[in-house]
Order: sequence, then C-alpha cells, then structure tokens
Amino acid sequence: MSNIEIKKIINPITASDGAGVKLKRSIGVEPDYFDPFLMLDEFGSDNKDDYVGGFPPHPHRGIETVTYMLQGEFEHEDSTGAKGRMSSGDVQWMKTGSGIIHSEMPAMSDGRLHGFQLWINMPAKLKMSKPDYIYIDSDKMSVHEDNDKQVKVIAGKFEKAEGLVKGHNIEPVYFDVELNKNKKFIFKLPSTHNTFIYLINGEIQIGKRKHDRVKDSTLILLEKGEVLNVIAKSNSKFLVISGKPINEEIARGGPFVMNTKAEILQAVQDYHNGTFVK
Repeated sequence: MSNIEIKKIINPITASDGAGVKLKRSIGVEPDYFDPFLMLDEFGSDNKDDYVGGFPPHPHRGIETVTYMLQGEFEHEDSTGAKGRMSSGDVQWMKTGSGIIHSEMPAMSDGRLHGFQLWINMPAKLKMSKPDYIYIDSDKMSVHEDNDKQVKVIAGKFEKAEGLVKGHNIEPVYFDVELNKNKKFIFKLPSTHNTFIYLINGEIQIGKRKHDRVKDSTLILLEKGEVLNVIAKSNSKFLVISGKPINEEIARGGPFVMNTKAEILQAVQDYHNGTFVK
C-alpha cells in the first residue's frame, strides 16, 4: 500500500467575514478549490471584538457547511424555523441544497471562541434538494482513546469509533486528533479521496519523505495514497478531513456555488425577488 505524502504546506491568510469576525482562511484562497472542499476557516480569539458581530442572516445555495465548535457558544436560526445553540465540542452539518437563509451569532460576550467552518460542494443532482441538518452534540460524539491519542470521529470510522454522518455522497472522513509527543497516528484512506490535515497546534511529521517544519495553524494538502502516517514532534492537535471528488465544473457567487453562471444569476434573482426559500 502506498504511503500518503505531503503535496503542499499552506499558511492561512488573515481575513474577516460576517459582521467583522476575524478568522484564518486557507481553502477558498489557496487552494481556491480542493474538490469537494470549497472553503476552510478557523475562527478563534479571546477578544470579544474579534467575534461579537457574528454572522447575521445570509443565504446559501448548493453547498454544505460544517461548523465545529472547539470552545464557546453560537446561536443558530434559519428560514426553515430551526433554532439551536452550539456549545463546545458540538457539530452542525448543514446541507443548504436549494436555499436557506440563516444566522450564526455568538451566545457570549467574553471568553474564548474557537472553531472551524468547512464548506463542501454538492453535486448537481443534489444542489436543489431540500435543506437538511445533522447535529452532533459533544456528548454524542464517537471517540477512540488509547495511551497514544484521542480521535473524535465526526464522519468516517476509526477503530470502533464511527461518526454519525453516514451514507454521504463524498464518503467523508472528519477526525479531530490529539496525538501525544513521539507517538504515531496511522490510518488507511481510500486512494480516490482528496485529503488534507489542518494542524491546530503542536508540530507533526507526515509521511516518509522529509518536509519543511509544520507547526500550528497550518493547512497541509496531501497527495493521494492509501496509508497516512503522522508522528507528533510535540503534543499536537489536528483535523484529518477527506472526501471523494465530485469532478464537476463549479460556478461561484459569494454564498452560492452552482455548476453554471446562469444558475448563480438565478440564485441571486430568486433571493432578491423573494422566491429563494422553497
């Protein structure tokens, strides 16, 4: 079986979104698209001014958004009537489909807020489907623990721990891994998948080939292969995210991602004439 090696190491850029929420963006800038992944943001600050504005009501069509809270609390509300509060360790996997208008606002005025939002493309046949959600509360998260590591499984399966996201078209893997110094994380992946690691903190070595130092808040795009080997050079925390490419043309228009420019223009028209939410 072939070892998975590093394709590219990328330092995220500092950006802001919503009502001035400060974040680190990688996918969506470099690379612009890592099929099927459209965007990856890390938001995190101890300063309320960096996040208190939140993400007021805004539309989406044709994508899935996966919000993973490491610390802090967010309140969610949308055009389907759904409401909820996300707390530390919770996941909200939203399939926007034909269209949804939602807001995500911090339910806190001080303290640390830290988390991730990942955008996943939807294939043409599902882009106009009914919006749907998968909620994973932290206490329902499937977790593998041993003397070397802890693996929280949001999607996919590690040892006997299996995520709640199943039957998905991209066959996703989404792990949160905490690996002790000098210990190994080894995992077999489908050779068809595009895979990346996002290092949150610590320092890691990936694969068998020598590579530049990888430390803290770094996106690591991986080559296709079958066996992922990670060694922690210090106590480390990182995300392992993988999915089967969709292999379709995409057209972007802000919060809308479709297959053609005409479909983007239709989404904008639907939003402005009040027919966006089906």
